[in-house]
Amino acid sequence: MAVATATKLPMKILQASLLGVVYFMLYAPIFYMMLCSFSANASWPFPLRITFKGYHSLFSSSLYTEALFNSFILSICSGLIAGTLAVMAGIAVLKYRSKWRILIAVSMLSPIFVAQSLIGIANMAFNWQVLGITGNFISAVLANAVWTMSFAFLVVLSQLVRYNWRLDDAAMVFGASPWRCFREITLPICGPAIGGAYVTAFILTFVSTHISFYTLGATPLLPSVVAGSLRYGLGPELPALATIGNAFLLLFFLVIFFKMYRNKRRDEKALERDYVAATVISQNQQRRRGAVA
Repeated sequence: MAVATATKLPMKILQASLLGVVYFMLYAPIFYMMLCSFSANASWPFPLRITFKGYHSLFSSSLYTEALFNSFILSICSGLIAGTLAVMAGIAVLKYRSKWRILIAVSMLSPIFVAQSLIGIANMAFNWQVLGITGNFISAVLANAVWTMSFAFLVVLSQLVRYNWRLDDAAMVFGASPWRCFREITLPICGPAIGGAYVTAFILTFVSTHISFYTLGATPLLPSVVAGSLRYGLGPELPALATIGNAFLLLFFLVIFFKMYRNKRRDEKALERDYVAATVISQNQQRRRGAVA
């Protein structure tokens, strides 16, 4: 036993060291940008002199404010379209045994293998040469939805593939309409997948640069503004923006984990109540049988 433990110890140390290096490479840049956001010198924060100049410049800049607003509106609209189409296609592929379902799945996944630049250029050429219009917000929303829809479709498939569609059939046997069946049975069970599809499409659209660049032109978006600002060096606004974005992501995941923990505790309490109730019923039945005997 001692020999086996001594043999495993170097391997555990190696694994822990590799894991530490990986986490250091992942999170060290994030903490470095946080230090830069509070430092008077955004390029090299040492020695640290705390200041909020970067945050003041960020919130007072009309360019960043407009770019952030445009990115949010574009991501929300594109996420809604991509998420809705992904859910509809996922249900069509998995629930209905149609001969066209393979074609639907292939058409939904095809944009993954096309570069964003090609999608943006093709959309721009089609709008100008065929429709005779320049880049606009609607074409940008549709072009981003086409690309992000594939990733949202994969997220939906990963959840719906385990769904028991006989639950819908049983509900419809008892008189439920298809819409009521989807609203009260399918949606609560597959809600995490639907939410994940929307969040995936939202994030991919928010950080996309190539598609939006060719379809919107000079309209400022947050990724394009950040990329343009880097040509003149690392300004105080960029570390502040990165810190705020990381803080929002951290808060988002904390809310999700808290909700998961609360749901787990609620399910455990419900199981405990059911167990106690079943125990009481079983004891009462045994007493009645003993009294009858």
